[in-house]
Amino acid sequence: MTFSRYCEGDMPTKQYSDILQKIYDDPAYYKELLEKNKDNLKSLQAYEKSKRKVQELLGEENKTGSKLDSIIQYLLYKCEDITPLALQKALYYVQGFYYAFEGRFLFDEDCEAWVHGPVYRDVYNRYSSYRFDPIESVEAFDESVFTTSEKAILDSVIKNFCCYSGKTLEKFTHLEKPWRHTRGGLPVDAHSNRVIPKELIGEYFVAVKEKFNMLTPGDIEVYSKAIFEQIN
Repeated sequence: MTFSRYCEGDMPTKQYSDILQKIYDDPAYYKELLEKNKDNLKSLQAYEKSKRKVQELLGEENKTGSKLDSIIQYLLYKCEDITPLALQKALYYVQGFYYAFEGRFLFDEDCEAWVHGPVYRDVYNRYSSYRFDPIESVEAFDESVFTTSEKAILDSVIKNFCCYSGKTLEKFTHLEKPWRHTRGGLPVDAHSNRVIPKELIGEYFVAVKEKFNMLTPGDIEVYSKAIFEQIN
């Protein structure tokens, strides 16, 4: 609000004028103000939006974030309308199929067997304010942070899974062994924070790759179509 009034010609008080001068002299100071006063913002969504823009202006994007953060940003960059539920499932499929093709996991974080399928808890907390609405897209992304094989898996998952709604992807995961085995005999609507073992995810997607005779990441399409037919 202070910036808007200033640009429209209003003269700020000395207190705000000093703050504007300090931000001009040290742009990183605005980041300190944002973190200090984030509880005063109307929503977590507003905070995340401002934080991403500050990091972009300071040239910090993708420099200190984890691999998972980079993947999330790429998904938000490539997908026009992706809800928190769909984002969770996309991350799960990226992790599984990357292991199937490359023999290792793409990121370290574990997912849990929640009622609505595999969920990465920190990611859930980050975007929970969006609820059922699409997450704000990312306007620019440096794709060079990914290797050729990483990008091939990401692009195939985006093409073959992100075309479905979050609820449809939820149904996909409910048919798959990692979620079902981890849940065990729990009632369908019972809450759970049980971690889905990475080994179980790896074993399942390796078996999927072999069953559908996948030679390249593009072959993931065969599985996505097959499991879509199962839920219908």
